[in-house]
Amino acid sequence: MTKAIPTLSIGDHAVRAAHYVNGAWVDEGATFQVFSPIDQGMLGSMPEASDLLVDAAVDGALAAFPAWAALGAEGRLPYLQRFADAIVDRAEAFAQVESHDAGVLLSRLQHGIIPRAALNIRWFAEAALKLQDKELATHQAHHYVRHDPAGVCAIITPWNSPLMLSTWKAGPALAAGNSVVIKPPEWAPLGCSILAQAAEAAGIPPGVFNVVHGHGPTTGARLVANPRLSRISFTGSVPTAKIIAKVAAENLIPCSLELGGKSPFIVLEDADLDLAAATGALQYRNATQVCLAGTRFLVHEQVRDAFVEKMRAIVEQLVIGDPRDTATEIGPIIHPRQFEKVQGYVERAKAAGARLLWGGEPHPFGPLYYKPTMFTDVAPDAEIVQEEVFGPVLVMQTFTDDAEAVRLANDTVYGLGGVCFGEVGHARAVAEQVRTGFIWINSFGIRDLAAPFGGRGQSGIGREGGDYSFEFFSDIKDVIVPTAPFKASFAHR
Repeated sequence: MTKAIPTLSIGDHAVRAAHYVNGAWVDEGATFQVFSPIDQGMLGSMPEASDLLVDAAVDGALAAFPAWAALGAEGRLPYLQRFADAIVDRAEAFAQVESHDAGVLLSRLQHGIIPRAALNIRWFAEAALKLQDKELATHQAHHYVRHDPAGVCAIITPWNSPLMLSTWKAGPALAAGNSVVIKPPEWAPLGCSILAQAAEAAGIPPGVFNVVHGHGPTTGARLVANPRLSRISFTGSVPTAKIIAKVAAENLIPCSLELGGKSPFIVLEDADLDLAAATGALQYRNATQVCLAGTRFLVHEQVRDAFVEKMRAIVEQLVIGDPRDTATEIGPIIHPRQFEKVQGYVERAKAAGARLLWGGEPHPFGPLYYKPTMFTDVAPDAEIVQEEVFGPVLVMQTFTDDAEAVRLANDTVYGLGGVCFGEVGHARAVAEQVRTGFIWINSFGIRDLAAPFGGRGQSGIGREGGDYSFEFFSDIKDVIVPTAPFKASFAHR
């Protein structure tokens, strides 16, 4: 008798509590419990993939790769279009489950994240059609530069937006002709199980799309150590990335690492303070569990007081509560361990003499909710200035001129994003001097799938988006055809 696959009931939706390997649902391994950050209620148990199952997922992906690669971009297109459609068909399930599982605002999931997840699959599938051989003509030959599929790609995603980031990586990997093995975050794994259900419904061939659940030091470690991988794409913390990079180096496997940061939010003296303050308050979205948030506010001393009062007035009106409530603007911190980490940063900053402008304590709504917090009067080398908190805790410094603003902006080991408010020409001149992967002028959060995304320094290695993703998920090959008769000679160069 076939063993029934267990399911978890989340709201009105059933989630398969199993791995998806080589086109089959597999319920094996010791289980770990999954809790909702909304109220710390247990959502159920998920299995931890054994070493043998992780290896089997890579084996299946490797076996499926040649046929999937041979389809070409046009042959893969209908599969990926159906995959995107299947995500849309499950939009309400994704929204309910990921809101319970990761504490993300239900409204943001419905109107932003889930449509984007489907677009991640569809856009890259269509973009792959344009990856024609690039011709380079030299005096000796015609060169045809190809994007060949690389092989099996390991994808490891974080807990702050599992669905969006899984599709952001899997979309270009699959469109380029690779097979994938996804390791979801153990604190928020359920959305990736629904994603596997969508892949199955779309008819993605067995072995092309795989999901193995488990913890980083066990399942994740076994996955990235597999020498048969061709690529590893990881989003998460710097310490974990260093472990992955070291293991990958032993097998010479290319890595793409997106690691968050401590991005500057610069307010120049000629900024629109109302817009800057409103955008500043947006940095608390998802309880600032967002890698690209501007968390170091650098404000010109001439406008500091006015800016603080404008932003304070907005922050005081923010609604903190259940992310399933459409009125809520800030939800919970993901997990008690993360909550303790955030609280620790706040208490150490207080003890070091930093001055609170607002917040600085838990919010009474529930055990994992924290008040939006802003510190000021801090030394440039203070922990709260230099380290990523990944919670609703911001810090403000002042500057007297552009040179000081740039110096402070660049005074960190990170370099992911940035924000700069001011007269457009002035803001652009400052922004171009900031060492970062991207920076918004008088705006925040504008993204396009064709544009590069990634950081400098400790914020990571590589770029994602558009052709930049295809460069990573492909093996670039030069096919050389001589333009004159070739003579085989030891004297020939």
